[in-house]
Amino acid sequence: MKWLLFLTLATPIFGVYAQENMNPHDVRVSTRVIDGRIQIDASYTVPINICNAFAFITAYEGAKNIPGILESRVISKEGNKVRVYRVIEEQILFFPIELKSTIEYTEMSNRQVSFEQISGDTKFYKGSWKLIPDKDSTTFKYEALVEPQSVIPSSVIEYFMKNSIRGRFEFMAQRAAQHKSPEVLACK
Repeated sequence: MKWLLFLTLATPIFGVYAQENMNPHDVRVSTRVIDGRIQIDASYTVPINICNAFAFITAYEGAKNIPGILESRVISKEGNKVRVYRVIEEQILFFPIELKSTIEYTEMSNRQVSFEQISGDTKFYKGSWKLIPDKDSTTFKYEALVEPQSVIPSSVIEYFMKNSIRGRFEFMAQRAAQHKSPEVLACK
């Protein structure tokens, strides 16, 4: 009887431990449909300083190493504004869909990057990355609003996006944890 009680009490603890080991960077992703647009909120925490975090998030051409991003190329840079041409592939209802866009990023200090699609295959795409330093780590917070240009209902697209986007953020967290930029001199 004591073993049964022990197993009953210990099972949730083992589950929490296993779940934390499967998500070492505390990756959190939520999506929801609001008036035909998909709201994406995501975050992860990585043991790097704010300077390396900012260098990682602004390495726009390095994004092509993230699953689902086929191309990411800087096409212009003027002051704190950077335009990037990007091609992304999504799987919707077992069909690969390729989305092309030009996005303008605005770098604000070393703690935030806002972005907005200026042309592309979605009706609307706008959001930001915020970096929150805490002792020996940095939390990356991503917020975006996407309005697909498709005959497929937004709720169906959101379902498939939610399933693929978590893996992308987990991959990004792993890559960020390994990122050590030699170019952190610009970080203030």
